[in-house]
Amino acid sequence: MSLGSNIETEHPAHAYPQHECGIFAVFGHPNAAVLTYYGLFALQHRGQESAGIVTSDGPSSTFQLHRDMGLVSQVFGADELERLKGTRAVGHARYSTTGSSTLKNAQPFVVDCFRGQIAVAHNGNLINAAVLRDELERKGSIFQTTADSEIIPHLLAQPSKNGGTPLSVLRRLEGAFSLIIMSEREIIGVRDPFGFRPLVLGKLDGAYILASETCAFDLVHAEFIREVEPGEVVIISEDGVRSEWPFPEEEQAFCMFEYVYFARPDSIMGGVNVAKVRTEMGRELARRFPVDADIVVPVPDSGNYAALGFAHELKLPYEHAFVRNHYIGRTFLQPSQLIRDFDVRVKLNLIKEAVEGKRVVVVDDSIVRGTTARARVVNLREAGAKEVHMRVSCPPHRYACHYGIDFPDPEKLIANQMPMDEICKYLGVDSLGYLDVEGMVRATGKPVNQFCLACFTGNYPLPVDPELDKYIMEKREGRSKALAAEEAHPTLFANLK
Repeated sequence: MSLGSNIETEHPAHAYPQHECGIFAVFGHPNAAVLTYYGLFALQHRGQESAGIVTSDGPSSTFQLHRDMGLVSQVFGADELERLKGTRAVGHARYSTTGSSTLKNAQPFVVDCFRGQIAVAHNGNLINAAVLRDELERKGSIFQTTADSEIIPHLLAQPSKNGGTPLSVLRRLEGAFSLIIMSEREIIGVRDPFGFRPLVLGKLDGAYILASETCAFDLVHAEFIREVEPGEVVIISEDGVRSEWPFPEEEQAFCMFEYVYFARPDSIMGGVNVAKVRTEMGRELARRFPVDADIVVPVPDSGNYAALGFAHELKLPYEHAFVRNHYIGRTFLQPSQLIRDFDVRVKLNLIKEAVEGKRVVVVDDSIVRGTTARARVVNLREAGAKEVHMRVSCPPHRYACHYGIDFPDPEKLIANQMPMDEICKYLGVDSLGYLDVEGMVRATGKPVNQFCLACFTGNYPLPVDPELDKYIMEKREGRSKALAAEEAHPTLFANLK
């Protein structure tokens, strides 16, 4: 392969788990920037904080970059897309899992080094980010952001040792990462050996496309070729597509929450339609926790398909009693606690006539803190619902995710705060039922050993050492404070030396 050219966590108290990011790339199309714009538009559900696109016209071209805070439609207009010339493009829609929500952390990251220009877009989370960053800083690297993703271009920019290829540095990454790397000659797609995060390959008019989900292909009328395999590196150049396998083989650990919540229902993952899996999760839930009720009501949009499966299995009427305001983003994606609470109040409005005097089953994909679910139950009671039953299409969340999903502190997860009967009382429901791990996995039609279920079970496919990260962070903070003190009192420190 030829490559041409202080980590922070500043997050509010979230009501829901947060997304990772959406990535998209085009190689060999005259309208690469426009296609990438539409691709990111289709992947907007994966991140709403910032968006960026970088373009190139080949080895003699200077990379053109535009990125900003906001939705894809807010960041890019006709003028911005017109300036992004080239037949190659990489795009990114971000939600911060590591690193604060600021423009400096927006991706793609672009660097110019001895290898030439390099652009990187990353979906996931590196569990050894603090260790790698500490090592790079000791060697003189100067970081411009607080995002773990910036470590990757720094590693790629370093000279290879013992004649190794630049790909060899990817072996140093630990954690969840689906990457798109653009050099002056190639676009490269990388998926970590566990396959935590999705990445797919497609084709349009002779151009190759990489994306987080197949729904992005549908929007631009691209042909879906296949998924990038766990541990695979797909290298796209003028010579076509080839693959390399630089990682040791690992047991697959695809994030189950992609099926439960994150992915768009029209996407195909693991050869299975996401909506079909969610519908089957609803059926499994109905078989495990049936209830005698008058109507089944989904919490839109993420609960729609599970509620449909639940209703079909029990032959109950399915009715949309909550009306979603689609001009409000997903509440957990908002970086401000004040804004998020406002969103919770205005995001869904209840059709009172649909539930008055009825026994209602509310189906949602998950309950994390419980505050939002409780507010929905209050609304239903105030509207005159005779009974309110809550059903959840995944097991209780009890553990932290270290692979790119920004769940709240485990101590703040409602399943860790109180037993099931108290959760039921806190929510104000007549009954409560969670789908179990076995039923959730069975709904996918795949074996359990293909999934990461750590947020439900605490069994982490890739061990983490939070104490080591904490030690390095504290050491770095200590160095920063020492340098600041020395700058403030140079004479004093000169005497000490």
